[in-house]
Amino acid sequence: MSKVSSGKAGELFEELIEVVATLRGEGGCPWDREQTRETLKPLMVEELYEALDAIDKKDEMRLREELGDMLLHIVFHAQIGREKNTFTVEDVLEYLIYKMKRRHPHVFGEVEAKNVEAVLLNWEKIKEEEREKTGMLSTLPRSLPALLRAQAMQERASRVGFDWNTPEEVEKKVKEEWEEFRKAWEDKDPERMKEEWGDLVFALVNLARHLGIQAEEALQGTNDRFTERFGFIEKEIKEQGRELSGVSLEEMDSLWEKAKEKFTLGKK
Repeated sequence: MSKVSSGKAGELFEELIEVVATLRGEGGCPWDREQTRETLKPLMVEELYEALDAIDKKDEMRLREELGDMLLHIVFHAQIGREKNTFTVEDVLEYLIYKMKRRHPHVFGEVEAKNVEAVLLNWEKIKEEEREKTGMLSTLPRSLPALLRAQAMQERASRVGFDWNTPEEVEKKVKEEWEEFRKAWEDKDPERMKEEWGDLVFALVNLARHLGIQAEEALQGTNDRFTERFGFIEKEIKEQGRELSGVSLEEMDSLWEKAKEKFTLGKK
């Protein structure tokens, strides 16, 4: 692996800025020239999830590529900012450096923080000062995946002491929320069912957090296993020359058990 000096990194970054400016400039690429902040939004989300997928698969070379794609979006938005006379990439970097130094006074200042808990508490105090009139949860975008947002909210609240002490206490809350959901279900109240179901899932996310489980990652793992096992059922039925819609639930359930055994054994 080649070692890149800070000077070389700076040169490459400058070249990237010039490349994007050329693509957006007169005589540049028609596609790049017509992009706006709004049209880039779904592409940014896609690049982020591709990077996360590379991390999950421990694919370092693909991650290198995906991080480059994410960096391209940052430079692209900065170029649009330059064109609109709102901000430049230099402004982005300057504020980022200021913010990181301000939020790490235990490294760049004289504040002491002996452990991670102290660092996070101090971080939240500083961010609270920065937010002024906004709340500590309001900066979490609603567009985040719901499980991820729920866990992030709970972690922030925990930093200032608003939290259960043990997983067992959270377990009691889960049971309480389950009973409230069941009552709404029995009453056939769709609005309450929706609300109580959300409360139940939120409590389960809290339990996962207390047990050191990332809720979003855990559910994605379940989605992957379901896809794998259901794919096995589809393949088996197709090889028999039959349509999936004509297979009984009992037979599909039997194949499901075979899929569980096959893929569990395969991972040992």
